[in-house]
Amino acid sequence: MEIDALYSEIITEHSRSSRNRRRMENPTVSRQGVNPSCGDELTLELREDGGVITDASFTGEGCAISKASASMMTDIIRGKSRTEAARLCSAFLGMIKGEQPDAETLDALEDAAALQGVSKMPARVKCAVLPWHTLKSAIEDLKDQ
Repeated sequence: MEIDALYSEIITEHSRSSRNRRRMENPTVSRQGVNPSCGDELTLELREDGGVITDASFTGEGCAISKASASMMTDIIRGKSRTEAARLCSAFLGMIKGEQPDAETLDALEDAAALQGVSKMPARVKCAVLPWHTLKSAIEDLKDQ
């Protein structure tokens, strides 16, 4: 299987999966993100305990790229410290802006590394970054609590 086909399969699997798409009971923070250019919207909910994101989920409507990105992101940040989640967020946003991440960063981004090719599709960049910008805002909310 070629790498592009594998990445496409990963994105499709995450966009269709419902494992992270759910309302959370008693989240520590809930943050809404909207992409006005295409109508994608999501609500990200995080539960934090002792500086660690113990649970992450999302709800909303959007395209396959947006939903896949949100699913991948919630998988990746669960169990991470707020600081590590912020670092992963910065790494992902840099990758989508066309920065070339090193192998260690790609490994840390796990399945989200499959979205690297989105950087070559300007119309889809906003779809891929919506969950991550929402996460960045949610982390700021956590710092203020």
